[in-house]
Formats: sequence, C-alpha cells, structure tokens
Amino acid sequence: MKILHSHHIPKKHGHTDVLPSCNCRAVYCPALFAFCYLAIVVVLLCTAVASDAAQLSVTDFRGKHITLQKPAKRIVCLIESALSGLYMLGVEQQVVGVSANIYNGSVNTWYAVLDDRIRQKQLPVPGNWDFVSLESVVALKPDLVIIWSQQSESIAALESRGIPVYGVLLTGWEDVYKEMRDLGVLTGREKRASEVVDYTQAEVGHIARRVANIPTTKRPGVYYMWAQGNLETSCGGSTVNDLITLAGGRNVCGSIKSEHLVANMEKVLGWNPDLIVMWYNERKNPGDVIADPQWQSIRAVKNRRVHEFPEHFLCDLWTLKFQFAVKTVAKWANPELFRDVDLKKEKQTMLFKLYGRKIQGM
Repeated sequence: MKILHSHHIPKKHGHTDVLPSCNCRAVYCPALFAFCYLAIVVVLLCTAVASDAAQLSVTDFRGKHITLQKPAKRIVCLIESALSGLYMLGVEQQVVGVSANIYNGSVNTWYAVLDDRIRQKQLPVPGNWDFVSLESVVALKPDLVIIWSQQSESIAALESRGIPVYGVLLTGWEDVYKEMRDLGVLTGREKRASEVVDYTQAEVGHIARRVANIPTTKRPGVYYMWAQGNLETSCGGSTVNDLITLAGGRNVCGSIKSEHLVANMEKVLGWNPDLIVMWYNERKNPGDVIADPQWQSIRAVKNRRVHEFPEHFLCDLWTLKFQFAVKTVAKWANPELFRDVDLKKEKQTMLFKLYGRKIQGM
C-alpha cells in the first residue's frame, strides 16, 4: 500500500467526510511520539503525587514521623487516654487489643457500657503502660500500636518488625489536643477529631472568660490532694496548676515548680488553703480528711470545703474530659459565680458530645 500524501487527504462532501481505507500503514511522526511520551510521564507523576497525598502522616511525641497508606483498621492501644479518644472518634471496632487496666478499677464500668467486647472480657490485653508482650501484640497483626513514648525498648522491637508505633507523652492540654487530632488522621476521622477538640476548647473558653477578671488576691487558695497520700500534690508548671488557675483558683504551692511534690504537714499548715480538692480515691473521702486531727486547723477543713472528684473516667485530666474537671473546680472555688452551672447536666451533655451517644445507666 502507498503512504498517503497531501493530495490523498479526504475531501468533505456535505456533512460527511470520506475516510481513507484502513488498509494503511501508520506514519511515524516524531513530534506525535514525543507528545505521547510526555503525556504518559505526566500521568505517572500525577498518580505518584495522588498516592503520596493519600498517605496518612503525623509526627508523634518522640518526633517520629508515622505514615500509613490507609486508615488503621487493627489498633492495639495500651494507653487509656488514647483509648478514650478512639471511642470519641467512633472507631472502637478497629481496636483489637487494650491495656490490662481497662478490666480493673472504676474505668471498667464505663468501658463495659461503651463496648460489649469489654463487658464480656473478649478484647485481648497484650500489655500495659509499663509492660508489653511482644509476641501477643504481633499475634494480633496490628497496623498501628499506641503506647507511651518512654517504652523505648518495646517500640524498637515493634518497629523492627515493621509495625507502626505512635508514641505518646502528655504534659499538658495542648498535648491532649494534639493526640486527638493525630488519632483522627491515623484513623481517617479528622473531621470528627476537630469537632470534639473544638467543642472542648469552646467549653474551657467559657470558664476562662468568666474568671478572667478575678484578681489573684481574690482567688481562693486551693490545695490539690492525690489519691496516693494526703501530702502528695502538684504545684507550679503542672497540669493541676493549669486546672486550678483556669477554674478561678490559686494553687497554694504554685510558686514551686513541680509536677508531683510530697509536701510536709508544716508546709500545708502554712499554706492554709481555702479549698481542698481530692483526686478520686476509692479508699478515702472528704469526711476522712475533715475528721483527721492533723488537718482540723486548716481553713478549708474548718469551713468543710473539702471536695472529691467523681470517678476517674469523668475527670481524666489527660483526655478531652478535663473540661468537666475544670467546671467542677470552678463551681467549688467560686460557687456564686457559677451558681447557674448544673454539674449533672454538664456531665450528660459532655458525654453525649464527646462520645456521640447517651451512655445508658451512667
């Protein structure tokens, strides 16, 4: 057959082109070949860029970049604060392993209501905040493990097996917000993470604005008592100090920089707090402190202003539920200013907003 020349170009007849016979050999055109090659390269580059954009990437509290190709579907979570966050995100069914303490203490009652697998003790417990069974974790075939960043040996062992690990270290509420947003990315629930973080920030902001004009000299002195012992407290630079300040109080040991301090009775007597706030204690209640002869000369005890937080689950200072702790202390510290705050209603609203459902029976 012949190669077509310009005089063989089909002529138009009316609205119909007369096409040449298909019995012809294609003409090699360098320009056309170059164009097609370039088009293929562009398509491949765009595909690669789209693939990178689809990756889920965050930086954990170790400064380590964690990248997943798709949202995590099998998560081993050995930190209760992060586990609470996963339930807030609505991805609890992706959790295949939890820490041992979820089956112990007061938090178990709450998680048993949130998840039948926990109520029936079906979720495996391959470790805790201080121990990890490497074999048990690997057997669960996780695509993400969440543990404390200080568990460096366990992290190294897991990462050497190609298992992504998100390390956590919470030192303040900005860290709580970061953890929540990161979990949102890693589970494909960024929008939900933003919703619950924004809600918490707004609630805390309401309290902060109410107490903003209370001068330091007018703020009640607050002594915080940990469950480990009456003389164990938190001072300046701590999360507890932030809690007291945000609630309109003044930490009596705020001038001392210490996340955890074991004080002596002489110091406490000298501080003479107006209010004592107890962390939830299964073995002790405010009446025990009020009846203790060593504490009876303290102003808070004389005026019976000794209060205990409700269960750990509700006032966890390392989850978005810390907002309830702030509201509670605000009402204890400045009862007149927060007379309109109904803590029972605040609790119900918070749980619904954070977990997206009513928690029946709680």
